Amino acid sequence: MIVYSSSGCPYCEKVKSFLKERHIDFEERNASIHKEYFDQLKERKIYGTPATLINGKLVLGFQEKKLNKLLGLSEDQVPVVSSANAETSDANADTIFQAVNENVLEEVYDFVTIGGGPAGASAAVYAARGKLKTLVIDKAPKAGTLAITHKIANYPGVREEVTGLELLTRMQAQAKDFGAEFVRSTVLSVDFSDEIKMIELAEGTIKAKSVFIAVGAKAPSGKIKGEEEYTGRGVSYCSTCDAAFYQDRAVAVVGDNDEAIHEAETLAKYCKTVKLLIPTELKGDVDLSVLENNSNVEIYKRHRVREIIGTDSVEQIVVLTDKKEEQIWDVDGIFLYLGGMMPGTDFLKGAVIRDEEGYVMVDEYLRTNVDGVFAGGDARRTPIKQAVISAADGAIAALSAEQHVNKRSKLRPQYS
Repeated sequence: MIVYSSSGCPYCEKVKSFLKERHIDFEERNASIHKEYFDQLKERKIYGTPATLINGKLVLGFQEKKLNKLLGLSEDQVPVVSSANAETSDANADTIFQAVNENVLEEVYDFVTIGGGPAGASAAVYAARGKLKTLVIDKAPKAGTLAITHKIANYPGVREEVTGLELLTRMQAQAKDFGAEFVRSTVLSVDFSDEIKMIELAEGTIKAKSVFIAVGAKAPSGKIKGEEEYTGRGVSYCSTCDAAFYQDRAVAVVGDNDEAIHEAETLAKYCKTVKLLIPTELKGDVDLSVLENNSNVEIYKRHRVREIIGTDSVEQIVVLTDKKEEQIWDVDGIFLYLGGMMPGTDFLKGAVIRDEEGYVMVDEYLRTNVDGVFAGGDARRTPIKQAVISAADGAIAALSAEQHVNKRSKLRPQYS
């Protein structure tokens, strides 16, 4: 078992954590530090990390189903972490989340958050500190939008650059310090029709006096033709992980947000040519001036990628121009930062009112149309998606839930 990794690569961390959770030994070969490992990947025409070799069979990126299959594990197998380990760990994502047990199923919780991202973790901090019996449920604690963000430098109060996973783990550990419980499981359905809310898991039913829907958002299922085939062989999603593979080469960057602009700027330090394709209007407060003044960056507005072409690795892309003409461009790689995230609220069905895109409808206190049920973060429609906004939503929802559970006439803030 060999894992080729890069320093600062969030997907590499996910692969390593996956294997460590299952007590599977592996050899790590960091291609950022050791040129021989970098050269080994290039010889195999692999232009990205993580690259995992299991008995000679290759898994590119973090593909949980494929890893499970090659390792002979069931897809829903969740490692059980002993309580002894949990007690000795103060900020370790591997030990914060436990398996669902009988004690969890027998309890009637004051507050349950579905989702352990910045909204859910922040809510757990406020709820647990407010003496509510609190439970956080998350099906994939290391796979959310914040968890896979490779660098955070603008979260208030955190002056150093941290990975998204590190920031999120700090939030979760803080909530656990106040008494919140965390379990890893998938919510199958909900029943909010009675005073005690029912949340159905594969392991049984969770009971709660109040619920916070904080499931975040998911990427649309549609991919560019050739994207999946060439992932790790010219298709990448992280310049920190893979930029070095494209030294003095030509790459395309596709995206309409600040992340795409930032990544294009990083790649321009390595690549001979960076072709930035902006398929729609730029989202958020984005400054193109740095790229416009960079001689090896070409900016193409209203251009879309139709197909990715190659043999062993990416060689060309089919582009639909702003004049609706198809062109074939020669590139050595393509970095994708496409928007279109949708709220992962399908499991709610008709339990609460949602809009046409699946966002949960809430008022200023994040209350849904069902008494005792709240929603926030990327599960509701916000003007912009940022971790700090989701965290603020968590605080509001928890204080609203505390008011509901304790039948107060108004919200009680936490000052000290």
